[in-house]
Amino acid sequence: MSNIYRYLMEDTSAVVKVRSESLERIKHCLEAQRVAANSGFPCPAPLADAEALDAAAVVSAEEWRPGGEILRGHDGGSARRSAVLLAELMTLLVRHPGQALDPPPPWVHWNPPGGGLWPPNGPVDSMDQTLVPEFIRECARRTGARLGRSTLPRVVGHGDWEAQNIRWKDGRPWSVYDWDSLVSLPEAAIVGAASGAFASAEVPSLAPIESSRIFVASYESARERTFTGDEMEIAWAASMWPTLHNARGEYLFRSAPVASLAVIDQGEERLNLAKA
Repeated sequence: MSNIYRYLMEDTSAVVKVRSESLERIKHCLEAQRVAANSGFPCPAPLADAEALDAAAVVSAEEWRPGGEILRGHDGGSARRSAVLLAELMTLLVRHPGQALDPPPPWVHWNPPGGGLWPPNGPVDSMDQTLVPEFIRECARRTGARLGRSTLPRVVGHGDWEAQNIRWKDGRPWSVYDWDSLVSLPEAAIVGAASGAFASAEVPSLAPIESSRIFVASYESARERTFTGDEMEIAWAASMWPTLHNARGEYLFRSAPVASLAVIDQGEERLNLAKA
């Protein structure tokens, strides 16, 4: 009998997740999630290993962990709290193998194999790409080129560190979700992407530049290490990619230009900081 169905029959409070992902990738995500949960990190504990329903769907189950509130805002205090929590997680996962986590989710997937600007995404790629303006594509090219020059070692971390994926209770972290978005990337890139996206809730946004600075500095302090000059540049470059990914989607789906305006307002300064 499937372990997942056994847990359901025992009336265990569980979340059953079904998605079209690589079985190998999901298994490795669950292994890292289990390491975090067993170490006391605030997150749902996996209840069973992933199983393939068919060639296109993978199912798994994790602890049902309701409650808590989203920490809204992009001020310095929110940046510090989010960064310290990420540092705690990265400390737990730093030795976890991450080779099987490729490819990363598209919002942190720069320089995909094959040389394209954006990672492959059939339904999106079939849309009219001329709707995406040249300034978005040019920012993406510069960002990808700078990230592509990195020779930093890869580590495992959370690739979707947004406010909507974290709950807080009584001022303390209660639960971190979306463990399918684990990635194997340079530490500075993981932190940089989070420094730009940490305030995103219902609508993805880009934090102010000063808040991103506070995020990275708070992370460094919590990890008791200082990024090198190269790592800081990679962090600034990576802070742009989720917003560029979202901006592309805004033009293709004709949605409100939240990310696009952020690129206009902050893009050049962030790319200069990245030396891109």
